[in-house]
Amino acid sequence: MIQTRRARPADALEVAEMLHAFNTEFDTETPGAEVLAERLGMLLAEPSTFAVLGGDPAVGVALVTLRSNVWSDGPVALLDEMYVAPAQRGTGIGSAILLHMVEICRELGVATIEINVDESDADAMRFYERHGFSGVDPDSGERAFYFYRSLGSLDAGAATG
Repeated sequence: MIQTRRARPADALEVAEMLHAFNTEFDTETPGAEVLAERLGMLLAEPSTFAVLGGDPAVGVALVTLRSNVWSDGPVALLDEMYVAPAQRGTGIGSAILLHMVEICRELGVATIEINVDESDADAMRFYERHGFSGVDPDSGERAFYFYRSLGSLDAGAATG
């Protein structure tokens, strides 16, 4: 049986190291595990952020943030990040982590879980679809899209003009 558990603030470095590894694996900018651990230590102590660790020692993580919304009584959960170490992929650890995450969301009264997936990541799309998630609006059948705009210091000049 695959062990999963909800992370505590004391697990911040363990979560941070996996998130850093995730970004490093996919050549995405990262502030480093130490900076992430400091942020996660604060966030995991708040009710609006939680993480699920999988394995003993942990080899996978899901990081979730919650926000209130006008359309439902319960909050909306955003699966911010999900990562499983490459050597552990295909072993069921990701499914165990995701199922535990969904159970926590149910306990918290979450109305909807949102996940953003890169268009090129067909494996992730299949994984989430296999677990009941959809990339289309259930009422209209239209594809869902995710738009974003960074307001960070690196993008300061992009908003002018």
